[in-house]
Amino acid sequence: MQPSPAITVLGSSQRIGQGLARRTLLQAGGLSLLGGLSASQSLTAKDAVAAGKHPAARAKSVVLIYLQGGPPTQDMFDLKPNAPGGVGGEFKPIASSVPGTQVCEHLPLTANWMHKSAIVRSVYHNGGCHKNLPMYTGYDINLPDEEFRDSDPPSMGAVCAYMDRERQKELPTYAYLPCPLGWGENRKKAGPHGGFLGRQYDAFSTECTAFVDHPPDDIWKPQVVRGEPHLTDTKLREGITLDRLDNRRKLVDQFDEQLREVERRGGLGNLPAQRQLAFDILTSQKVREAFDINREEDTARERYGRTLFGSATLLARRLVERGVKFVNVSWDNYSKRFEVSKAAWDTHERNFPMLKELLLPNFDQTYSAFIADLDARGLLDETLVVTMGEMGRTPKINANGGRDHWTYCYGVLLAGAGVKQGAVYGDSDDQAAFIKDKPVHIKDVVATIYHILGIDPEMAVLDRAKRPVPIAHGGRPIMEILS
Repeated sequence: MQPSPAITVLGSSQRIGQGLARRTLLQAGGLSLLGGLSASQSLTAKDAVAAGKHPAARAKSVVLIYLQGGPPTQDMFDLKPNAPGGVGGEFKPIASSVPGTQVCEHLPLTANWMHKSAIVRSVYHNGGCHKNLPMYTGYDINLPDEEFRDSDPPSMGAVCAYMDRERQKELPTYAYLPCPLGWGENRKKAGPHGGFLGRQYDAFSTECTAFVDHPPDDIWKPQVVRGEPHLTDTKLREGITLDRLDNRRKLVDQFDEQLREVERRGGLGNLPAQRQLAFDILTSQKVREAFDINREEDTARERYGRTLFGSATLLARRLVERGVKFVNVSWDNYSKRFEVSKAAWDTHERNFPMLKELLLPNFDQTYSAFIADLDARGLLDETLVVTMGEMGRTPKINANGGRDHWTYCYGVLLAGAGVKQGAVYGDSDDQAAFIKDKPVHIKDVVATIYHILGIDPEMAVLDRAKRPVPIAHGGRPIMEILS
């Protein structure tokens, strides 16, 4: 199938060796010979830009703050205090820095930054509950489970990494903090991956420690999750020196020379940028310093909060100021790997105590510190910060005082670069149940992020069957919230 004239095709998925996991690349001396697409099989990003529409970039970087579990945005940015039948909940709205725009009383610090933000109150998707694929890709077919598949479409960060693949760089284009999505549950969830583009475009992920102050805790009485993100595989195996590692890299280069003919035939790809990054992780002081949260002053650590979420968000600032294009910070569930309560945003019971005692105060502290830090360093004008989860919560409060799963109407918060300051777009009905005005599909949010980055949302990449797949799956930017 030939792509339509309106679509720019960025690459092909035909390859041998889908690409090796980054952990494999980082094991001492194991600088991989194999990997995904070869240069001969695809257009370069430069060619793609020349051939298609190219919106002016408003942001150099994106930080996606991902509240895993489904945050109840009607208890955060779209309060309905007069809703009947207990729908409105217990929290009161307070004024923000934007006249006429109110937020929850338990977000007083965030309220001070609404003049740098835009709220979209009419988001929906059809991808099912606790499905992360729609948020990262815009693709919202309701798959039978949450598990990753190699045939999944690529995430926004993976597309950025793919477009950036030919640039010589010491730091990754796409980073995921504080650990891969689902890692705390001993799973690999669909969403923030390279998908059919290849695993070499997966996020560069840290791992983390996670603990609570007084374990064990009740699942519906969660405690603050503390801990820190950290790099893995940065130590050489016993007996491997930097000289030996460098010799092995030279040996790999010799193999590359012999494999050129194979590559010309399209039978084998290469990973020069990823292999160089793997080597740099082992040898570069700059890389290790960028990911070393302990280099931050104690005052900064305290401002962000001595929590895992706070530490990961502070690390995101370190990466943004060093030029990393797409950084994900996930407030995730660590219950199985570390035997702590899930402490995520899945509030089926005790919705209001969980929000009041834990979720909102910790989010408020970290988020406001992050926005203030970016602003003070001159980075907010070139960084887009997006806050969302994989769904919203039900308008009706259940018998356990909780809110259940809801995908029909929820909110997304955007701040910083490319955003019309103080904008509010869309409206929910008087119970925050259904969309009253200006519906926004999640793919439109994805398209908006691409547009602010200067990437055409209609650009396509080829799936495994060589069919062109638009990166935003038909989503259109929300022009009314763009500056």
